[in-house]
Parts: sequence; structure tokens; C-alpha cells
Amino acid sequence: MKLKFGIVVFPGSNCDHDSHYVAETILGQDARLIWHKEASLGDVDIVILPGGFSYGDYLRCGALARFSPIMKDVVRFANSGGLVFGICNGFQVLVEAGLLPGVLLRNESLKFVCKQVTLRVENADTAFTSRCRKGEVLEIPIAHGDGNYFTDDDTLRRLEDNNQVVFRYCDRAGVLTGESNPNGSISNIAGIISEQGNVLGMMPHPERASDPALHHTDGRRIFDSIVESFVHQSLLV
Repeated sequence: MKLKFGIVVFPGSNCDHDSHYVAETILGQDARLIWHKEASLGDVDIVILPGGFSYGDYLRCGALARFSPIMKDVVRFANSGGLVFGICNGFQVLVEAGLLPGVLLRNESLKFVCKQVTLRVENADTAFTSRCRKGEVLEIPIAHGDGNYFTDDDTLRRLEDNNQVVFRYCDRAGVLTGESNPNGSISNIAGIISEQGNVLGMMPHPERASDPALHHTDGRRIFDSIVESFVHQSLLV
């Protein structure tokens, strides 16, 4: 039985086909692109909100995409326990839609940053990180101008207490440093998960580190974790 990936396409998405390629060609699963004007996700097991510049990043990144017709069903799907994975711009859409707390601000440098970064896995006990080890360092690229994650002190405390911080920017030894933080994110946060554990948002691009032809495959751990979790759940039913 194959996992059904649904990849939402907004005007300005540019990583939708990357995610589709990884799901279908690299992982051998079923995948289809879902245009943002559709009213229903249809029969899917996981939804990916891909990277890019939805609606040209007008107003705020993800602010207009949040009102796309498909997002009503994405919110319903997430609230009913469905897996939703927001990558880069997709993360921005998730916070705008209220599915994840916080906000993504302009990079501290006020410059677009595109490079390989290293991440420390903070929570390996999720549907997105079961193939990782806590404390493991992954190398995954970033490409964003608004990746500076910020939230208030109370929300940050709740994220920490509930183990909702999944990834943090770190150096190659796994040490959290200012130099390893590419955008100024509070507490070096690179990715968080919902309190229920079914919605993940991260700024780095694991779909760009999943094909052996690119000589970087750490990102595939995340996609393999999703498939493994789905298979595990299917066996329990």
C-alpha cells in the first residue's frame, strides 16, 4: 500500500515539483499536485505546502496564500489529525493559517540566504523524524529571505516544555552558536511541530537533499520517516 502525497501549488510556488519528484520518484509513493483553487484535498494521507514565493510574498510571506480556497480543507485535514508538512514558504503559510504558533520575520541580515546549513534533531519521536536520532546533525540547504522565526516568551516556553522544537541550527559538532544561525531565529529554531504532533513546519529544504545525484541525502530521513510512520499506523489498524 502506497502513501498518498498531496502537494499544494500556489501561484509562485517553485518547489512543488521538487517535492513531487521526491515523493513519487525517490520514495516510490503516489503523489499529485493540488491547485490552490481546488476546494478539496481529495484522498490524501499527507499534505505538503512547498517552498516558493506564494502570491509574490505580497503583504507578508504566506499571508495571501492562507486565504486560498484549498486552505480551508488543509485546516480541516490538520485539525482532524492529518499529517501536514510545510517547507520554507509552506512553514510561513502554516503560521499565517494559525496551524503553528509564531511568525517568520525578515532575516536578521536583511539579505536572502541560500546555502547548506547544519541542523540538530531535537525531537526524534515524531512522524517526521522517526528515522533520525535525537542530537543527530543533518546537512540540509536553506533558501529564504524571511526565515527568522520569532514568538513571545510564553509561547517559546510552551514549545520547549512540550518538545515541539524539532530542529535547531547548529555547527557541525551539534553546538548551537550565533554563527550557525543563518537568519537570527529565536533559540536557533529551524523547525517546529504542532502540539498534536501532526503538523511540521521547517525553513530548510529536505526535498533538495534527498536525491543521491545531488550528493546530499540527509533530507530523505524526513521523508522516509513519514512513510515509515504511515506504514506503522497501517499495521496498527
